[in-house]
Amino acid sequence: MISNTVLAAGLAIVSLGGVAFVFTGGNSRAESRRASLSKPEQKVNLAADRAAKKKQMSDSLKDLEKKSQRKGVSLTGRLEQAGLPIDKRQFIMISIGAGVAVTGFTFIKSGSPIMALLFGVIAGLGLPNLVLSRLRKRRINKFIDIFPNALDIIVRGVKAGLPLGDCLRIVSNECPEPVRGEFRKIVESVALGLPLDEAAEKMAERVPVSETNFFSIVIGIQLKAGGNLSEAIGNLSRTLRERKKMKGKIKAMAMEANASAAIIGAVPFVVTTLLYLSSPKYISLLWSTQHGRVVAAIACFWMSIGIVMMRKMIAFDF
Repeated sequence: MISNTVLAAGLAIVSLGGVAFVFTGGNSRAESRRASLSKPEQKVNLAADRAAKKKQMSDSLKDLEKKSQRKGVSLTGRLEQAGLPIDKRQFIMISIGAGVAVTGFTFIKSGSPIMALLFGVIAGLGLPNLVLSRLRKRRINKFIDIFPNALDIIVRGVKAGLPLGDCLRIVSNECPEPVRGEFRKIVESVALGLPLDEAAEKMAERVPVSETNFFSIVIGIQLKAGGNLSEAIGNLSRTLRERKKMKGKIKAMAMEANASAAIIGAVPFVVTTLLYLSSPKYISLLWSTQHGRVVAAIACFWMSIGIVMMRKMIAFDF
């Protein structure tokens, strides 16, 4: 009697366990099997999307590299990049006028046509291009310093729900120059019917730095493949700020080399000035005699080559 009771109780426990397994464990296993069957498809889709975006980015970089290799910066483009309100013809006229004026002044003072021609060529060709390069570099550096702030404005506007066009319009009104002018050109180009990605590429041509190239790539991928625009531009802004910090560290490390190059380049001029103050008749032979003028011209030529070489040695491209 007792064994029958124990057997019946055991059978009842096994039956209850089977029922509980059907209502609990069976469903969870089925769900896990369905999830395991669906996960590979999701992984494949995610991998395909990532591969497509990487391919688009690499293709965009290759296109930009080919364009930069094919097209050299013309004089008109350099004037535009420097932010000068003059055209190519006016710049050429200014260069010719400076060369003629310096040639005439040097010939009147020295009486040597060779020296007058040499200084005239330097003043007509070298000096205007040097000033233009300095202005262009200063404007581009100022653009790079302000550009991350403009990207942060775009990120906050997109997160707040504003369209990208309105965010660009805010940047074109609120940011200082030269970022304001460049984004205003983008807004005006889009208003005239130019696609946004092409307008961003035009800005990358006007400001030929990697920061604007990355921005045009991000905009192009966003328009073609979609994605989280605020996250992409936010990552670009953080990257640009890190590049700025690294640039500052490199400049700090290169200060010693810059100081040494400045001292070496200034020594001949300082010695010449001191000799002129102490013994003017001795040093005046360099510009009062024909042989002295030739020696001075050759010395200035080789000195300029040495200064250019030192600048190339201490200039870091980053």
